[in-house]
Amino acid sequence: MSGIVGVHGIGKYDYYLRAGRSVPGAETAMRRKWDRYLHAALGGETRPYFSEIAYFSHLLNDGADLGEAPKAAMELQAQEVLAGWARNLGLGEHVTGALKSVTGWLLDRLDERSAAFAKLFAPEVAAYLTDKGRREKCRQAVADVIRRNRPRIVIAHSLGSVVTYEALWACPDLEADLLVTLGSPLGMRNVVFEHLLPAPVNGRGERPPGVRRWVNISDKDDIAAIPPALAGCFTGVDAEELVNLDWIDFHTAEKYLGCPALGPHLRPFLA
Repeated sequence: MSGIVGVHGIGKYDYYLRAGRSVPGAETAMRRKWDRYLHAALGGETRPYFSEIAYFSHLLNDGADLGEAPKAAMELQAQEVLAGWARNLGLGEHVTGALKSVTGWLLDRLDERSAAFAKLFAPEVAAYLTDKGRREKCRQAVADVIRRNRPRIVIAHSLGSVVTYEALWACPDLEADLLVTLGSPLGMRNVVFEHLLPAPVNGRGERPPGVRRWVNISDKDDIAAIPPALAGCFTGVDAEELVNLDWIDFHTAEKYLGCPALGPHLRPFLA
């Protein structure tokens, strides 16, 4: 086992497009960036930290073969995700009326940074959680990368933490000494948590059996990481860090990978 496998979050389809619709090209570009970001946290000699980034965004965004009816259904599911996410933020609990009107009202009410995040978050989370075929392909893509690299460490950001959690459960042969979740929505009620596979039992999920240690890091202002602490929802979270990254840039992989809180958790496994 060697190196680190990364699993990206929302809004990474542009890597695929810029690489000429090449998954290896998208992965390489992202891996080079993630190595630079992590160097900011670890310091010392510049080196490649990541063996590979598990890339799956193209599986949630291709959409070219969808007819009008599936497109309309996906739009409705994204609106439902957005409404559920907003309720977790304490917005719109008492709003009534058509779902489309409610979600439009919510987007108008949000500030620019939150609205931009919601427009990425809702469609991709909806595509993953509600389309069985896409969900399985994403899980398999992540599982294949972990199996191929046999890493000591898996670092999963944002929606990638959900895909990774399910992939590790679906493939009991997969192992990691350390799983790090960054800005994770795994505990988000009525949006993600209740829809996980395997489903939580008595209101609690569990650490995947092949993971020996689980560390969760969330920014205090991250509107994807609701709740920021996962130990209240999952058995087997060994350590949690609530950090203050940036009140504007609150969810990016760059900020999370470069934060000082990450280094002490990684160094024992990189020695």
